[in-house]
Amino acid sequence: MSKNPFLSDQYQDLEATAKLFREKYETNPPFPNMAFPDFFNPDMLRKVLSEFPDIQKTDADVFYNNPNEQKNATKGEYRFGPYTKEFAHFLNSQPFLEFLQELTGIKETLIPDPYFEGGGFHQIKPGGFLKLHVDFHQHKKMKLDRRLNILVYLNENWEESYGGHFELWEKDMSKRVVRIAPLFNTLAMFSTTDNSWHGHPDPLTCPPDRSRKSLALYYYTNGRTDIDNTTRQRITTTFAHREGMDSGKMKWFNKAVNAANELLPPVIVRMLKSKTKK
Repeated sequence: MSKNPFLSDQYQDLEATAKLFREKYETNPPFPNMAFPDFFNPDMLRKVLSEFPDIQKTDADVFYNNPNEQKNATKGEYRFGPYTKEFAHFLNSQPFLEFLQELTGIKETLIPDPYFEGGGFHQIKPGGFLKLHVDFHQHKKMKLDRRLNILVYLNENWEESYGGHFELWEKDMSKRVVRIAPLFNTLAMFSTTDNSWHGHPDPLTCPPDRSRKSLALYYYTNGRTDIDNTTRQRITTTFAHREGMDSGKMKWFNKAVNAANELLPPVIVRMLKSKTKK
């Protein structure tokens, strides 16, 4: 078998890796998740990092600026360079999908997102954050059920004091369970459920010339049988307030957004939410 140019030597055999870690993925608290250090070929990943764009407040990018998030993101793959396109297409390819299918134990066939809705390059600059949230459950264009998130971190020489850790919280939001540093070549993933609370909730404290960089991809299925994990269909991202840790402004903002999710038609909710993007 020829060597896969995207994977590190340790993880060349994706099938064996999936079988080895499947039980751990499914049983890791607080909900199915896994983090793999040094998963990809570092030379290839540095080429991807070299193509990371300067994400600005333009029509080509998205800037989220509200009490829940201060984050920049690209739209689709139009801002991907040639190496990033190759890498992203590998992450959406049959071999990688079969790896994810075996690892996660998801019964329905996983489907990649060629539109990278909500995914692509993500960047958080000093002082930025992404409060704890559960993701939208359905793809806006394809009407498929969101099942799995993966995040590839691109931050070399990242110091603990910079912050930016990715956190997973208990299903009842009672405490943090998992804390992952956004270190270069870390692959983090988790299953999307009704209670998969996660985020980067505390303001980033890195130097002014640094930022927290990642590549995000999401995977879907045509329907799902784990009904207990989707007691409500979230048409937009739902944020949660950490009692005693987040501002009162955020708490009331979220109450208004959640009420809109419950009472208003989806098209109106999406229109209102788009007003928080600049």
